[in-house]
Amino acid sequence: MSMPVTGRQPAGLERSAACSCGQLQLVVRGAPVRISVCHCLACQRRTGSVFGVQARFPADGITIKGQSKAYRRSADSGNQITGHFCPECGSTVYLTLDIEPDLIGVPVGAFADPDFPAPPASIYEQHRHHWISLPEDIEHWQ
Repeated sequence: MSMPVTGRQPAGLERSAACSCGQLQLVVRGAPVRISVCHCLACQRRTGSVFGVQARFPADGITIKGQSKAYRRSADSGNQITGHFCPECGSTVYLTLDIEPDLIGVPVGAFADPDFPAPPASIYEQHRHHWISLPEDIEHWQ
């Protein structure tokens, strides 16, 4: 399930993401290859919110600084995901997926950037909270 990112992204663009306390940081170069809103129950538990929003980037364009702890789990799809979080403040800063070893997922909120591109897809909508509404012109996956 690969959804292209819409909108123009400068090729040399760099973005920084960090945990709440700033101890764990990463820099991504280039545009994300995928951005999605995920309503799966695991993302709801991981974020403490009603959905997660993550962007995936080529791993070879990412620099990571700081210490992290890892938590490995099965996604609703059955795929294995490892969340890397700050051992000080607990914020998840990046995710690795066994099924896509060349990509790293970054929770969009870790960028703290209101100008970050909007997600073109919403997935696992069977777990979407009934009061959440998203634009009709994006892809919607049950």
